[in-house]
Amino acid sequence: MKKFKGSDDYVASNELMNAVNVSIALEKPLLIKGEPGTGKTMLAQSIAEALDMPLIVWGIKSTTKAQEGLYVYDTVQRLYDSQFGEGDVADISKYIKLGKLGEAFTSDEQVVLLIDEIDKADLEFPNDLLWELDRMEFYINETKETISTKHRPIVIITSNAEKELPDAFLRRCIFHYIDFPTEDKMLEIIRVHFGDIDKKLVKEAMKAFYDIRDMREIQKKPSTSELLDWLQALQISGIDVSRIADEIPYIGVLLKKNQDIDIVKSYRR
Repeated sequence: MKKFKGSDDYVASNELMNAVNVSIALEKPLLIKGEPGTGKTMLAQSIAEALDMPLIVWGIKSTTKAQEGLYVYDTVQRLYDSQFGEGDVADISKYIKLGKLGEAFTSDEQVVLLIDEIDKADLEFPNDLLWELDRMEFYINETKETISTKHRPIVIITSNAEKELPDAFLRRCIFHYIDFPTEDKMLEIIRVHFGDIDKKLVKEAMKAFYDIRDMREIQKKPSTSELLDWLQALQISGIDVSRIADEIPYIGVLLKKNQDIDIVKSYRR
């Protein structure tokens, strides 16, 4: 059995690596929760790279239906072809288009399937996936064909906890919550992305970053990805490092709400 041991560009805790490997061993989806920007989506990419597997991403929207992940029947194209004499419209299979879940099931090699931000969909969406994720097969009504997986994909599901997920769905998943990185862990992440960055710049930026996150009034706390972007902006600008904590330059890289920016500025007065 292949085991995930992290990758060169993704810092994973021992607990997270264990959760990934347990989900692979038990052949169950891994449900990942955590603050936005804590690396939930990047985890799937890291697993795919570390295990040398293709990555299939199914990004979920508020309008997404489970059926779309399996297949869609392109009735419009078939009608068009019948009107203009384009090919054999009697062959319905030509008009069956596999979705991301269908692609993962029919792949000739094992893949990592990321179902990203499942909580954006309606409440019925997770339950509609249960049968397919359990059985690793689905039925195409139009062609009377059952599609079974060739190689069971490694399924990673992310959630920002915008909605509660059904208990029946949760029982079928391995669960892991990615805690927001401690300062020591954050330094590891920064070293992965900026190997030779100025240590004093990092120290001053980290102090300002965690001070802002500690402010109770902040509505949208800056995330790891925003800290990395901010460090890059500070590095490119060549700004005087001693000004960082007092002035919070390029604050719009860290904070995305007017109210939050005003709160930070009021603390600095």
